[in-house]
Amino acid sequence: MNWKENCNTYRKFLPHINNNYDFANLLSELLGELNVSHTGGRYYPSGGEATANLGLLYDMSYTGKGLKIAEVVTGGPFNKSKSKVKAGCIVEKINGEEITYDNDHTTLLNGQAGVKTLVSFRDPATGETWEEVVKPISRGALNTLLYKRWVKHNEHIVDSISGGRLGYVHIESMNDASYREVYSKVLGKYNKRDGIVIDIRFNGGGRLHEDIEVLFTGKKYLTQEIRGRDACDMPSRRWNKPSIMLQCEACYSNAHGTPWVYKQMNIGKLVGAAVPGTMTSVSWETLQDDSLIFGIPIIGYRTAQGNYLENSQLEPDIKVLNDPAEVVKGVDTQLITATKELMKQIK
Repeated sequence: MNWKENCNTYRKFLPHINNNYDFANLLSELLGELNVSHTGGRYYPSGGEATANLGLLYDMSYTGKGLKIAEVVTGGPFNKSKSKVKAGCIVEKINGEEITYDNDHTTLLNGQAGVKTLVSFRDPATGETWEEVVKPISRGALNTLLYKRWVKHNEHIVDSISGGRLGYVHIESMNDASYREVYSKVLGKYNKRDGIVIDIRFNGGGRLHEDIEVLFTGKKYLTQEIRGRDACDMPSRRWNKPSIMLQCEACYSNAHGTPWVYKQMNIGKLVGAAVPGTMTSVSWETLQDDSLIFGIPIIGYRTAQGNYLENSQLEPDIKVLNDPAEVVKGVDTQLITATKELMKQIK
């Protein structure tokens, strides 16, 4: 790469840039000249406005005044024993201001995260109206609740299809907290199951490929017996039964390396969509202006054959693409396929 030539090409844009949003984009364009992952400029502004959330999902087909509730999110502000809010109720006002056809209700929740907020409701079935005071949550807190909701939904799918014989774990990120969650479920909640579905979809990376390899490559060599009853298989800190791994095109970095190791070590089959070759380690450098981050890939991963994982797309053993029209109905074809495939193996 001729960096002098590239710098001269992009330098002409500098006089026209007067904000960090545009400057971060310029850095990304410059690094984009390289065909490599883990690059680019990022701008993280400090402060600013944030819209709070009531922890409610709404019926988007409703055309009347207010907001019709489709679901009260578990763990949200209204998921309390004293609350009368339920699906079908209408949110009419926020802090006394009516929600009409002309105003966007999100403006009424601006800056309200953690602040006591008065919300007015009506139940169309009974005509009852009432008010409740809650502290709205941030968008990040809502995302955490929706993630837990998604995992619980997936657990139910695997449980139903397998008749309770398989377990399900999702690795949210390739980090310590996610590993502890998976470890706890695999050797605790699902210890007696005949197999496990490992889902790494939408995982942005980290470094966990070695730990996952060790955890799911256990080979039983002893059974602990207490008075004629099998109590524990050994190794007791590793999974000793069949497994299958779910991947998708939204896996990145170590979420490319982890399924690569899983396939390379013949632990089980990969199901889902192809994963882009992005297994590289990066140094995200904070610049002199600490609202700007610049990504520099610094470590490549080379196979015994001398090939780098970077830019080497990982194909699944069983290719399945989820149809967005089915996903919004709660149908996860990739998960269903993986569950049925693992059931064939354990039979």
